[in-house]
Amino acid sequence: MEASAATPSGGQNANDIAFDNKAYLRSDSEPQVEIGDRSASNETQWNLPGNDLKSGDSLVSSIICNGQTIRPGISSENQYDPKQPGNAQISTSNHQRYKVDATNDKRASKPETIALNNNTMHTTLLVDGEHNSLTAEPNSINGIKPKDNVLRKELEAGIDVSPQRETWSKKLDFLLSVIGFAVDLGNVWRFPYICYKNGGGAFLIPYFIMLLVAGLPLFYMELALGQYQRCGCITVWKRICPMFKGVGYGICVIATFVGMYYNTIIAWSMYYLFASFRLEVPWASCGNAWNTENCTALSDLSGKNKSDFVNQTLSSSEEYYERNVLEMHKSPGLHELGTIKWSLSLCLLATFFIVYFSLWKGIKSSGKAVWITATLPYVVLIILLIRGVLLEGSLQGIIYYLNPRWEELLHASVWIDAAAQVFFSLGPGFGVLLALSSYNKFNNNCYKDALLTASINCLTSFLAGFVVFSVLGYMAFQQGKEVNKVASEGAGLVFVVYPEAIATLTGSTFWAIIFFLMLITLGLDSTFGGLEAVITGICDEYPRAIGRRREMFVAGYIILIFFCALPTCTYGGNYVLTLLDQHGAPISILLIACLEAIAVNWFYGVNRFAGDIKRMTGFTPGIYWKICWAGISPIFLIVLFILSCYFYAPLKIGSYTYPPWAISVGWSVTCASIVPIPIYIIYKFIISKGDIKQRLYQMISPEETPSHVADELQMREVKKAEF
Repeated sequence: MEASAATPSGGQNANDIAFDNKAYLRSDSEPQVEIGDRSASNETQWNLPGNDLKSGDSLVSSIICNGQTIRPGISSENQYDPKQPGNAQISTSNHQRYKVDATNDKRASKPETIALNNNTMHTTLLVDGEHNSLTAEPNSINGIKPKDNVLRKELEAGIDVSPQRETWSKKLDFLLSVIGFAVDLGNVWRFPYICYKNGGGAFLIPYFIMLLVAGLPLFYMELALGQYQRCGCITVWKRICPMFKGVGYGICVIATFVGMYYNTIIAWSMYYLFASFRLEVPWASCGNAWNTENCTALSDLSGKNKSDFVNQTLSSSEEYYERNVLEMHKSPGLHELGTIKWSLSLCLLATFFIVYFSLWKGIKSSGKAVWITATLPYVVLIILLIRGVLLEGSLQGIIYYLNPRWEELLHASVWIDAAAQVFFSLGPGFGVLLALSSYNKFNNNCYKDALLTASINCLTSFLAGFVVFSVLGYMAFQQGKEVNKVASEGAGLVFVVYPEAIATLTGSTFWAIIFFLMLITLGLDSTFGGLEAVITGICDEYPRAIGRRREMFVAGYIILIFFCALPTCTYGGNYVLTLLDQHGAPISILLIACLEAIAVNWFYGVNRFAGDIKRMTGFTPGIYWKICWAGISPIFLIVLFILSCYFYAPLKIGSYTYPPWAISVGWSVTCASIVPIPIYIIYKFIISKGDIKQRLYQMISPEETPSHVADELQMREVKKAEF
């Protein structure tokens, strides 16, 4: 049934809507146009005045009807022929499609509202079978001008009217970004050591058990959550469980702390890289200005004095790291850090320079950077593996790495280490997976992505073990020691032990360059992800103030972290770095990830979440995933959090023990990312309206529904109609 279009007499102002049970087309620049008196429950043919509306034109519109907020929906009824020129339709949540004769429709260059019986609803316009995305207005909030009373009511009613989100230009950009974030320095310097320490090959049993029941489900959950909601770690809580919004701010605090020290480790690698461009690497020999009389170089040992090396306390590579790179001997501890070492600070500046120009344009720039930073480490690992297995004594190291010691499985610490390694290696809870997957297309198969990227991450750790232990076997052979006497983890492995082995090889300069280049790229990938989580989260939460000024915000944020990181470049910087490393993330992130799992699967609902995944992928996750999400994963995380607090040991570096005041500072850093959670819960309770029961209900009920969900489902219906 058709309704003729007529302009109300007197030309009403665009900001005034007559609530008279009639339908109107409304524009910021044109008087509102009456288009009929049909309610939103009936099909109406609209002939609207104006210029031609062609395929590809966009319209931001709203339906006003009956005083109730209605969510967008679709129906197979009343479909039009998408191949017929000049036809368009609007889909609304009452499962009706409203046909529009687009031959003479007005071209929409600004937000518009269709008013039907006094209520508002976001709608989607299809023209000639083409899906037309939302368009954002300059100087607007979520694409809507504040002066627009009706559209402001629409926002208050909980309807998401944000501009369409950009997506990855290639699927491989996303996969490389996730792999690059998950595969970091920990895969090289922690997993091999943890594996051999906890039973060698036997450790793989608890490792894969923890991967299957906890790590992978959490990894899958966060990828699916980000892809469905398409927003960052702060805004997402409005669509899940509003009272947990403090979790998003906590994630931003953690990422900032991590950025303050993690990039310094990359700067150390850069320092080593620059130092490697000489005929002989500088840590290969003693007799340098930084060496002591107790220095011994492995390359100078002969068969008759190998036993003397066992009694030496410092090797040439160790003295180079501690007395030349860090110059720790010039600082007695945290209470007296000393001055900034400018060579390290310049390396740090270079690191942040690379980070900024990889992140400033969002996924358009970072998606290109990861093609180098995520792939180069694998090329180098394979080269180093081939060289390592050809070294004398390498087989002894590999056997020590894989030889199973089954009795170790009886110790609880082995299972705790396995759980921690899985969780921190995959990285759920940091908001990175949420941010990266939010730029996926709606129907992307996030289930396959989770399986693929998690598997690559674990296999990379296993591969790195062969690379590391083949060299450790060689080192043990050269020094006449057992493998366990030369094995190390963390910075000691990649900045002391491995460089020491490289110094003895023919062509040491080449091996040093590619090794430290690998460390730099491994670190950059992870710092890209960590900072992108903050940037995406804040830009999504404040689209008007910050989102449309992304480049300036990224620059300001990077500068802030750089200055905050400068204390790690002092002579006592390693003391600061270790404190941040132990307290910035490892404890608080466990609680944050636990609350995330509880909010999604208990408050939002595991079945509801599974239904969201079905809308994206076409299939419902099985009972195994639901049990893990709702039961095993939260228990796993809270137990790990409690054990981390219970088994906390005072920090030490060599002979230096951190004083009590330093430990207090460390726990303050830990609490800094946890405190926003209860503060926001209290704030949310105060600003909510009604009695206690009503307030609690508002605190746990989603405040808005993403419009893109209805848009994507509608597109599927259109494609089915075309087919």
